[in-house]
Amino acid sequence: MEYYIYQERSIQILSMDGLKNEAPRERKGFFMATIVRGKNLEITPALKDYVLKHEKKVTKYFENEVNVQALLSVEKDRKIAEITLKVDGVVLRGVEANEDMYAAIDLVYDKMIRQIHKYKTKIARRMKGGSFHDAMVEGPAVPEEDFEIARVKKFAARPMDVEEAILQMNLVGHDFFVFLNSETEAINVVYKRKHGKYGLIEPEY
Repeated sequence: MEYYIYQERSIQILSMDGLKNEAPRERKGFFMATIVRGKNLEITPALKDYVLKHEKKVTKYFENEVNVQALLSVEKDRKIAEITLKVDGVVLRGVEANEDMYAAIDLVYDKMIRQIHKYKTKIARRMKGGSFHDAMVEGPAVPEEDFEIARVKKFAARPMDVEEAILQMNLVGHDFFVFLNSETEAINVVYKRKHGKYGLIEPEY
């Protein structure tokens, strides 16, 4: 599998080892890195170029370093596009599926634009120094949503491995389970994905 790194309009193709060892260089001005990878799908130059061309729909709102990760996958007859954008500690993510991969890419970028429109006030407040161009958000203002915490629940983070955490999640009938990973000594979250599979969330510092 090949990984495409897009840096200031230049393309590099790296192996998994190359990707792990790659460190962005500090440069003056705008910097953008995009990773496009496939799951059960070959990333053709046309797909890669389509992701890079349309990512400007969302990256245009941000001034500082922007990192975009695109995962294009195929499950049975479903073409799935998953885009994750990271900038100044803010993470935007969208997933859409369609019979056509290009349509799925369009849909996921449109979803992320709606997220930016909905939360533009909070994003602008979170990102200091004018790095978010909220003035570029077109259309009528969306009423700001208050994030109300209805309940606070405490738990004992008992050390266990991932398999035991999944078992505990199923035993309590929840869709997710927070635990202390006995192998990494870090707080992790296991959760139920669609089609009966499971996911694991690990912290990244």
